[in-house]
Amino acid sequence: MHYPSTWLQGASLGECIACELRLQIIKGTIKPDEVISENRVAADFGTSRSPVREALKALSNEGLIRLERMGAVVIGLTLEDVKELYDVRYLIESFVQQRLADVDQERLITQLNQIIDKMELAVKYNDVVEFAYQDISFHEAIIAAAEHRRIQHLWNSIRHIVLTVLLITTEEVFSMGEEKLLNVIEKHRELLQGLQSKDIEVIKRGVEQYFADSRQTLVTSLPPE
Repeated sequence: MHYPSTWLQGASLGECIACELRLQIIKGTIKPDEVISENRVAADFGTSRSPVREALKALSNEGLIRLERMGAVVIGLTLEDVKELYDVRYLIESFVQQRLADVDQERLITQLNQIIDKMELAVKYNDVVEFAYQDISFHEAIIAAAEHRRIQHLWNSIRHIVLTVLLITTEEVFSMGEEKLLNVIEKHRELLQGLQSKDIEVIKRGVEQYFADSRQTLVTSLPPE
């Protein structure tokens, strides 16, 4: 598996390298305690060392590697790390969805319905990458609609890791067959129905159930530590 080139439009070379290395680290292709050499990565990507340094700095800020004089030492991402990331996602979405209960949702609801339609189309065409992209687009549309700068900043700080984890888990979910995928889509519909209810308690229960189900999928989808 490689990081989808369609997700990299407008990204710098350093960002592209970071995305590919991030995927390999989280998937376990590059293992904890391995040393990443700037020269080797530069040679692999046919570039100078400057974009590689940019990539390694980003991965270091995310806690995936530790920068040392000898090179970058891989820390990796444990299942506990991923669970904590999903705890943050839960806190973000629980807050923003409750915040949206008091605003006009018409444009957002239309957008979310269109995204769900695209998820169904991705299942029809067995398109893992498109399904994962629409999945994250659904949640990002909700977060953006809340128009909360600090929440958006918090989301942006974990977005790249979440997107990479989602790509890996989506590939695994596709291997489970169409019924499992349709169940994932139904969970998104339930979130949408919660939003439309404008009932704080219904929204809270819906988000809580969604992320409880997501955590269970994570446990079965990510590579063993």
